[in-house]
Amino acid sequence: MDKPLTSAGLSVLIPIYNWDVRELVHTLLAQRAGWPGPVEILLFDDGSRPEFLNTNRPLGALPGVHYQELPRNVGRAAIRNRLAAAAQHEWLLLLDNDSLAPDGQFLARYATAAGRADVVIGGTSYRASPPADPALRLRWLYGQAREARPAAVRQAAPYGQLTINNALMRADIFRRFTLDERLNGYGHEDTKFGLALAAASILLLHIDNPVLHEGLEPATVFLQKSEQAVRNLAQLYRTENLGTESRLLQTALRLRRLGLGGATRAALEVAAPALRRQLLSAQPRLRAFDLLKLYWLLRELA
Repeated sequence: MDKPLTSAGLSVLIPIYNWDVRELVHTLLAQRAGWPGPVEILLFDDGSRPEFLNTNRPLGALPGVHYQELPRNVGRAAIRNRLAAAAQHEWLLLLDNDSLAPDGQFLARYATAAGRADVVIGGTSYRASPPADPALRLRWLYGQAREARPAAVRQAAPYGQLTINNALMRADIFRRFTLDERLNGYGHEDTKFGLALAAASILLLHIDNPVLHEGLEPATVFLQKSEQAVRNLAQLYRTENLGTESRLLQTALRLRRLGLGGATRAALEVAAPALRRQLLSAQPRLRAFDLLKLYWLLRELA
């Protein structure tokens, strides 16, 4: 049976970087009655361009909204840690700035699920049709195929399917573990966080309450971020022997055990320019993306 939340408060944490968050914030404000206790929304801007500062700054005048501009960019992990440190309430809801709530029951569904676990993951969704701009299709394809998974699928491997976008958790849980700020740039700070939760046997629940991911990067940017994520994965493995649940890392390590790591890396190095061209085309294929990531990882582990 679900445990009631009584009057437990909720702090919604939204780091901003070069994005207009007005629609997201107004949608959340309209849903505050769906959460049984007080709700605050914290907006920390992490070094956005002036036009986004001017767009989002007036949100700080709204009741229940706290807006702050950081003097310099501190990165994905650090700004989330700062938001959590500033939060006033018992529950935290972590959202990316380029998310949209699926409907008017977004906070109400989380309020119900919060009585069942210490950490609740809502998931991510993407628009059904591919974007008209060919440059955005790789990111949309990856999101549809690899990220937009129903709760039942995610719950089968709950800690490995954790993402810090659209994650509800008790504030004391987040502050106990925090995000590793040594993982610079993009990717895998949530991997380490999920492994820490698993090691501590923190109760984690996946539900179907996905946010719509609107911020599709061009393929060139997504490839750059993905390469950074591979570097972070290699760093986690080299320094802490973490990340071995990743299929990508499992494949790379298996090739090395078989004595095929060097030959595979050399072959993929030759193929890498063609793989990149394919991924930048109007009809990208995820198989090419997987091979390019394998090349990056084998290079990092060499």
